[in-house]
Amino acid sequence: MKIAIGNDHAGTEYKMAVVAYLESKGIEVLNFGTDSLDSVDYPDFVHPVASKVNDKQVDLGILICGSGNGVAMTANKYQNVRAGLCWNKEIVQLIREHNNANILCIPARFTAVAQVIEMVQVYLETAFLAGRHANRIGKIPLQC
Repeated sequence: MKIAIGNDHAGTEYKMAVVAYLESKGIEVLNFGTDSLDSVDYPDFVHPVASKVNDKQVDLGILICGSGNGVAMTANKYQNVRAGLCWNKEIVQLIREHNNANILCIPARFTAVAQVIEMVQVYLETAFLAGRHANRIGKIPLQC
């Protein structure tokens, strides 16, 4: 499995913990996030992750910023991306089961590192239920 991860300055500590967790599971990680606490612009780190997910060059993506909203809004501009904003593992389970989300967006300022590791575990272990949900997902992309 290969996962792309990105973060802004608010998510640096969380990203480092998530990368360590993923690598301990033998998962290859492409790190597109900042490793600094200096202020940066989150879209600069979202676009490489979303592009890799969109083009199926990675299996999944993870994005982290202060509220999680900015990274989710940016990632969801890509046609083949379904980025879900989550602040607990129950929501993570639903975005995988019902929405087949391929990018997990995490709000660093509203979660704890240990909680985020649990969320990532659920993200990796939860399968898409398909069925009635597949039809709904098919209606998401704009047909221009």
